[in-house]
Amino acid sequence: MTGPVLVTGAAGLIGTVLRRGLPEAGWALRSLDVVPVPEPRPGEEHVVADITDLSAMVEAARGAGALVHLAGIASESTWPAIAHTNIEGTYCALEAARRAGVGRVVLASSNHATGYTPRPDGGLLREVDAPPRPDTYYGVSKVTMEALGSLYADRYGLDVVCLRIGSAFPEPTTTRQLSTWLSPGDTVRLVDAALRAPSPGFAVVWGVSANTRTWWDLTAARALGYRPADDAEVYAEALVAAHGEPDLADPVHSRVGGEFTTAAFDSGNFDA
Repeated sequence: MTGPVLVTGAAGLIGTVLRRGLPEAGWALRSLDVVPVPEPRPGEEHVVADITDLSAMVEAARGAGALVHLAGIASESTWPAIAHTNIEGTYCALEAARRAGVGRVVLASSNHATGYTPRPDGGLLREVDAPPRPDTYYGVSKVTMEALGSLYADRYGLDVVCLRIGSAFPEPTTTRQLSTWLSPGDTVRLVDAALRAPSPGFAVVWGVSANTRTWWDLTAARALGYRPADDAEVYAEALVAAHGEPDLADPVHSRVGGEFTTAAFDSGNFDA
């Protein structure tokens, strides 16, 4: 793979983590966001553009070796906002990669693509056992992201890896996140693996750390070369003391999407 890795949404939370970690793993970066990227690193290329501007995206992708697509609304919002930014933005990212000859795309999908999937009675949940079952408009945009990725892999021969990210934060802040946390270090390791995996074709994998309490199967992610190093259990004592042990019958803990499946995320709470 030659050329820098184009990272969209580079000024966001995960983008900032990758801008720090991927260069240490040997990747040159071209960072794109709708706002200037703060604190640019030496040698880092910068592009200010809207991901829904296809012409700008094609220009940004020229000469890139891979594309990591993070840009978008990161939680529930109105349907027009989600449809424009997340769905149209994903189309533009993939179409720009195709037109510019970028052969590898890593898409930041989400557990919310299959949020209504129940926790298994025993064992770990594989991706194949969690088909599209979105919990919100946001989740629908991630289902569409995966579908578009599949189309571009099958029709145009791109390698497309969709990362169903759990809870990507500096540290877990809820007892649910003791199961779903993706640490900053493991975020870099996961994306690095998705970029390096030889000929993955189309792949959908869970994005979580090696959490003691996880119930998502990391076999598929490990097959790409992902080697998680962090475990949310180091935060368990403090979180359980503050919130109590998780009630596994509560939808927050019994469904993949957690609180996104509750009434608090009804669309009427977001539509103007």
